[in-house]
Amino acid sequence: QVNLVESGGGSVQAGGSLRLSCTISEFMFDNGCAAWFRQAPGKGREGVGTIDYAGSTSYPKSMKGRFTISQNNAKNTLYLQMNSLRPEDTALYYCAARRLRIGSWSDFNLYNYWGQGTQVTVSS
Repeated sequence: QVNLVESGGGSVQAGGSLRLSCTISEFMFDNGCAAWFRQAPGKGREGVGTIDYAGSTSYPKSMKGRFTISQNNAKNTLYLQMNSLRPEDTALYYCAARRLRIGSWSDFNLYNYWGQGTQVTVSS
């Protein structure tokens, strides 16, 4: 069983920054990828960005420039640096991983493994 554990969530004022971390229990990036998703109350799960083993990233246009995903393969750890946070970024943030890169990275149904989520709250 692959386990993902997020940390780093919390409360911050608008304009502030947070860095989330996700530790994955076993190496699995070789042919797969990992991603961050978020879900706000009453809304669907939304892709925040993805990264593959080589470090290539993709983001939705709405988050590009504010959010940055990186990884430390030696530590099996994924990071999400969030800057210029807005109240609408308030959500439960999840990391997810999958063994095969097929289909759209933002389709959460394609991910095999999920963390428990970490709450990010941005106040105005």
